[in-house]
Amino acid sequence: MISERILTYFLRHNIEQYLQLEEVPNLQFPPPVPGRKYMLYLHVPFCERLCPYCSFNRFLFDPTKATEYFAHLREEIRMVADLGYDFSSVYIGGGTPTVLIDELSQTIDLTRELFHVQEVSCETNPNHLKHEILDLLQGRVQRLSVGMQSFDNGLLKQMNRFDKYGSGEENLVRFKEVASLFPTVNIDMIFNFPSQTEEILHSDIQKVIQSGVSQTTFYALMSSPIVARSMARTVGKVDYRREGKFYNILSSGLSEAFEPVSAWCFSRKGQKMIDEYIIDHEEYIGLGSGSFSYLGGSLYVNTFSLREYAHLISLGKPSLLKKRNFQLHEQMRYRFLMELFGLQLDKRKFKESFGKSVERGLWQEMAFMSLAGAFERNDRQFLTLTPTGRYLMVVMMREFFSSMDKVREQARTALAPDESLELLGDSYRAQNVVHNYE
Repeated sequence: MISERILTYFLRHNIEQYLQLEEVPNLQFPPPVPGRKYMLYLHVPFCERLCPYCSFNRFLFDPTKATEYFAHLREEIRMVADLGYDFSSVYIGGGTPTVLIDELSQTIDLTRELFHVQEVSCETNPNHLKHEILDLLQGRVQRLSVGMQSFDNGLLKQMNRFDKYGSGEENLVRFKEVASLFPTVNIDMIFNFPSQTEEILHSDIQKVIQSGVSQTTFYALMSSPIVARSMARTVGKVDYRREGKFYNILSSGLSEAFEPVSAWCFSRKGQKMIDEYIIDHEEYIGLGSGSFSYLGGSLYVNTFSLREYAHLISLGKPSLLKKRNFQLHEQMRYRFLMELFGLQLDKRKFKESFGKSVERGLWQEMAFMSLAGAFERNDRQFLTLTPTGRYLMVVMMREFFSSMDKVREQARTALAPDESLELLGDSYRAQNVVHNYE
């Protein structure tokens, strides 16, 4: 698709300049704006295995370090409460937040004590779909998102997930058992692996449908420089030329049971669904090592060092490290991306926020999307997307997240050599050491 190539080229040469961070001494969160809606993101950077394609802040699971980390995370939550923030929605990501279920449960309970929390989303892995974990999550978590990536055993072995997290057949049984235990159960999948065939993708789609879960997210495989070597050695080099075709296959295949609720998230027809957090919450606070926050048109980045994180929290200081203030045009682009990723942009609210119509403020973006046939509805109030438009939003989010990896790289420059090695350096060793803490 020529529009995909043009868009990819443009984004790769323009997003990066917007994401240069500035280190600010004694950086603090601004006070909350009365009446504004915020989301709370909590990051738990521990995994039992380090997947070769993942560039998020994550370390191999160590029970002692993780226990200390959860205690510091709860202290950081109390700091934000003291600033006057309130949250109705909490998202807990990683890493694998469920590595220490008792610590996680205490942390969720604290958010409900301090804030008016109505829903909690939490990520996990298939090997944690067992009663001793699920029993504690029920009632505490409303959206459980499980990282499956694929049901194909060959792909799971390439990703170094087969022996630790289970086979496709085993996990399909697990999903059928857990599907009704939470208001929303989401299966995270990835498409466009180099060795993934159309037949494998069709099979993955049918397994998701058979699982009975209420939601699925199919992420496009993203290649960033920080994980390029480990990806090339394990899953191979990404070919974006077939990405659009694969996206059309999954969109069509899922349509018999699911409907799109974002560019890459699909909800089972007729079932109530809890949205992905970025759709309903433009502004959010991220706590924990390696988290991001977006407040008042500024991006805040926390330290990626576990040692520095523990030190700052023990001193009663936030873990903020760097900041980037976005200009008005950059803020408009961010709103454009996030709302259309959620399949609808409200033109009137856009103009109220920025003092300009979307046609005037983002005329180049609007012209490109119109020429590409991206808009299904373009009237006085709303923009909505055609299937082509949904795929172009996948491209935008793919490039946005890849560019965010460069932000992570800027933040990682402060890591001590041993932490840097544990996080990314000897990835082959890290991915092939078996850790059994269960």
